[in-house]
Amino acid sequence: MSKVIFSTVRNAVEALMALSLLGMVIAVFGNVVLRYFWGTGWVVSEELSRLLFVWLVCLSATLAFGDRQHLGFDLVTERLHGVPAALCRWLSRGLMALALYYLIKGSWEQVLVGMESRSPVMNYPLALGAAGTLVMGCCMALLLLLQSWNELRGHTPPDAGHTDEGART
Repeated sequence: MSKVIFSTVRNAVEALMALSLLGMVIAVFGNVVLRYFWGTGWVVSEELSRLLFVWLVCLSATLAFGDRQHLGFDLVTERLHGVPAALCRWLSRGLMALALYYLIKGSWEQVLVGMESRSPVMNYPLALGAAGTLVMGCCMALLLLLQSWNELRGHTPPDAGHTDEGART
């Protein structure tokens, strides 16, 4: 049941990412064509593409985190086994939780400030841009809790990137 829910949410997020990328391409390419051929352009192009890019990055970072494909330095930890490996994993999770706490706290403050500010061209609340990092931080914190819970229950999936087929570079 939970795998079906996660798969559905993942597919929805991937669809949002595709729509965001499509919107960016249309806004930027359309603006370039209009400027080149007719000497005019869309005034909303820059703000729209910037907002879509922020959300695209935040959603993709969240998916990468859930797949355990985020940046990691494992030169030392991949050689550890048993208790030392577990201690390093839990220390790493603690540091990630602290970083996510500060990300969520700062993003929330930016959302509150952004509710009073409007973008100059499209007139949307600037909180909409800061909400991307807030959603990202909350989703990553939830995924971190789920990963920790699964490890406590003894269900640890192998880390992504540790296959024989593709070495990390």
